[in-house]
Amino acid sequence: MPQTATHLPILIADYLEGEQHSDIRHEYIAGQVFAMAGASEIHNRISGNLFFHLRASTRGTSCGVFIGDMKVHVAKFESFYYPDVLLTCASDDREPFYKTAPCLIAEVLSPTTELTDRREKLIAYRTLAALHYYLLIAQEKRCVELYQRSASGQWLYQVYEQSGEIELNCPPIQRIITLDELYEDVVWNDAEPAMRDGGF
Repeated sequence: MPQTATHLPILIADYLEGEQHSDIRHEYIAGQVFAMAGASEIHNRISGNLFFHLRASTRGTSCGVFIGDMKVHVAKFESFYYPDVLLTCASDDREPFYKTAPCLIAEVLSPTTELTDRREKLIAYRTLAALHYYLLIAQEKRCVELYQRSASGQWLYQVYEQSGEIELNCPPIQRIITLDELYEDVVWNDAEPAMRDGGF
């Protein structure tokens, strides 16, 4: 989601302090800050749908699910990103303004963010030891790409198009998310909601 950058290195402490008072969110990459653009209605609907279903599963547990305004800290790359949706179940992941041990991160793709989500963030996020699922969700059609860490530590890749069930296991949370749930009430142009007609 980077749009514009400053050029003088900024200390992490100064960045975190500044974000608490800024009207615009910024991502932080090795001393540089990048302003984030706004999101479309479809982007918001998809993010909201995923948050809603995950939040229903986390009620009464130690897990936390966050949408849009919670940062994730990738220490290896000295970076702070704002994922569209983040789920953490680590008992020690208690920083109030950022998380370090997400089990799941989801990004809704857009023309201005897709390359960053597919390359820079994919590389960075996979260095997080607790991360098991990275979802890339298209907003112009029903398509979800899943990167999943296997028990042996390898990253597996799978694409879901039109329909499908995505099994998520972030103890104590076990949840199946369907494409119908992700794309509920999403409308492209004058079409009916995507969950009713397949979106095309």
